[in-house]
Amino acid sequence: MRKAQADIPATPVIQVIERMFALIDVLASREEAISLKEISEKTGLHPSTTHRILNDLAVGRFVDRPEAGSYRLGMRLLELGNLVKARLNVRDAALIPMRELHRLTQQPVNLSLRQGDEIVYVERAFSERSGMQVVRAIGGRAPLHLTSTGKLFLAADDPQRVRSYATRTGLAGHTRNSITQLPVLERELAKARQYGIARDNEELELGVRCMAAGIYDDQGKLVAGLSISAPADRLDEGWLPKLQATANQISEALGYSRTSPGGGGLDSRAG
Repeated sequence: MRKAQADIPATPVIQVIERMFALIDVLASREEAISLKEISEKTGLHPSTTHRILNDLAVGRFVDRPEAGSYRLGMRLLELGNLVKARLNVRDAALIPMRELHRLTQQPVNLSLRQGDEIVYVERAFSERSGMQVVRAIGGRAPLHLTSTGKLFLAADDPQRVRSYATRTGLAGHTRNSITQLPVLERELAKARQYGIARDNEELELGVRCMAAGIYDDQGKLVAGLSISAPADRLDEGWLPKLQATANQISEALGYSRTSPGGGGLDSRAG
């Protein structure tokens, strides 16, 4: 299967398909319908060629004609897009990139989702050689404010929701480093919003530090967090670009882009 993917050429070998792709790209660049004349000019195709291909696309419902001489993307693309989205799974998308990140860092890599006031560990990539004695079992849970991924989810909430979380949970601590005061947590969340990275500095478990980056879906919504765990004296800031690149790779596999609704991308600066 991998070889077959490598054999796919960079551009279509059938000219009419290449032209069809160009027409769809032009239509996708605008929300409103576009005139035949403008589409022809933007693609460099002759108006008669443009008209013929667009009409065929309209037959397949890939293109709509809201009025004579104007075109926009059709509902068939939405239907197909929903089929693709339905089969996307954050765990499936993350597994191979997580293993590669573990190979690069030789430390446990965790994939976590939010459930209520906790995060749930849904996948891990680790080896016995990583030296981590404390491991987060798949299915394990932890409070949002004590974990790097949990802080990302809290940072995505508005201030009122964060205050409500603090009231519900009492911001109970697990170690002497745990954040148990709302003003301190709010400052930590502000840094997470600014840099797109959150940290756990021995707040859940003494001797263990973590850094996390967010994973986003096609709507720009935070759906998961990817974190690296390491002994407190071994967490390497040089892993940060690798962590962010891997989280972005997984997000892109879920359909995320910088133009996704609500999507702004991740800042590459360390926080």
